[in-house]
Amino acid sequence: MKKFTSLLIGCSLALAEAAIAQQPNEQPTPKNKQGAGKTHTAQATPGANAAKPEATVAKQRGARNERATSKGQKGEATPKSAAPTGTEPNVSGQPVASATPGAKQQAEQQRKGMKGRGAAAKTSATPAAAASASAAPSVPATGQQRGQANAAAAAKKPAPQQVQQIKAQHANFRAQPKPQQVPAVTYNQNYRIQGSESWQGPQYEVFRSYRPEWHDQGWYRSRYGRVELIGGGYYYWNNGYWYPAWGYDASAQYYAYDGPIYVGHRAEPPDRVIADVQAELQQMGYYKGEVDGLLGPVTREALTAYQADQGLATTAVIDQPTLDSLGMS
Repeated sequence: MKKFTSLLIGCSLALAEAAIAQQPNEQPTPKNKQGAGKTHTAQATPGANAAKPEATVAKQRGARNERATSKGQKGEATPKSAAPTGTEPNVSGQPVASATPGAKQQAEQQRKGMKGRGAAAKTSATPAAAASASAAPSVPATGQQRGQANAAAAAKKPAPQQVQQIKAQHANFRAQPKPQQVPAVTYNQNYRIQGSESWQGPQYEVFRSYRPEWHDQGWYRSRYGRVELIGGGYYYWNNGYWYPAWGYDASAQYYAYDGPIYVGHRAEPPDRVIADVQAELQQMGYYKGEVDGLLGPVTREALTAYQADQGLATTAVIDQPTLDSLGMS
């Protein structure tokens, strides 16, 4: 009897184990540790599963297989791996959040990093133009104005053909004394050309060393080959310059300027060269007076302005650098 009872108990246990073995091993899906989107999975109750008939178990298994197939998965839904990546469906077909603890933080950091790199690119692109503009060396206002004035003066300069036309117009020019408009200067043996000591270069030596002298006609004739009456006073020619011949004739001593006048080595009369310079400065807008061939205050002011714009020594007279700059030497 005892043997029969043990045999029945053993068969019952075998049948129970077989029924349990036919049920799927359903494990609870790990909960999201971050607390966002918690999804509870169905917990498997061994007793209940054991109580279900085999037909019911088969029906549930077929429904799960159909859902898995519709989602592109093969076979039965299997339990999740210990370290799932991304969002995956659980046994019930609902998405389960990733169980990786730092997934959300990493995604947030990546988004912030991309935004930061985009903002850095924008900010680096924006100052680039400003940096390139500020990289150019700044020019002092005075230097810039001087450069603009030089460019304007160069643009105003007459062409060589116009210079030749100006010279042709004054080929027979003769200046006349105008003491009311251009007062004459008086003889002073202690006179020195003002500012000439600061004019550097050999081309200004004649102005630095100039000293008025009073001599008679014989003295001038014995030393200089040309002495001429020009514009109301006598001048003598010496190595490219005309000088006032003080004392040559007491009745003809009208000089608008006391000092050397450069005309070049062609020995043109000084009044003709002065008229040419006046006409050219007039075309450039420097000289506002009459072309009279006299080196008076208005003409000297125009020369000073032109020389300053060209970066020349402001001698206020016709010297070699000025005549060369005007293209008339």
